[in-house]
Amino acid sequence: MRKYVTWYLVAAMLVIGMTPKVQAGFSPSETIGLAPAERSSDLQRIQKFLEVKMVGERLKVYGFAPEEIQARLNSLNDQQIHQIALKIDDWKVGGDAGLGIIITVLLIFILVVLIIQLTGYRIVVK
Repeated sequence: MRKYVTWYLVAAMLVIGMTPKVQAGFSPSETIGLAPAERSSDLQRIQKFLEVKMVGERLKVYGFAPEEIQARLNSLNDQQIHQIALKIDDWKVGGDAGLGIIITVLLIFILVVLIIQLTGYRIVVK
């Protein structure tokens, strides 16, 4: 019985650890107009994001000139600019370099060693 409970807990922790982060909130039923101050702050946030070296280089690779990018930003309406500014926080420019994967593997390794120690098994390498 102890063996089944242990494997169930291992599987449960694995599933719990792999679930994605979900954010919930209220969705307005009608569009709300943005104040000019909010538009300017959103534009500043987008400009800061575009000034990051990696983002600028990536846009150049895709063939976008800085003037063309600025022209496209100026042609967006308030709602589109606000949506882009909200999504900037979710975008990862450099990625996390596999840190999450490394931590997950280490936790699984520690959990396996702990289970082996608690069950009393010994591993002998010859």
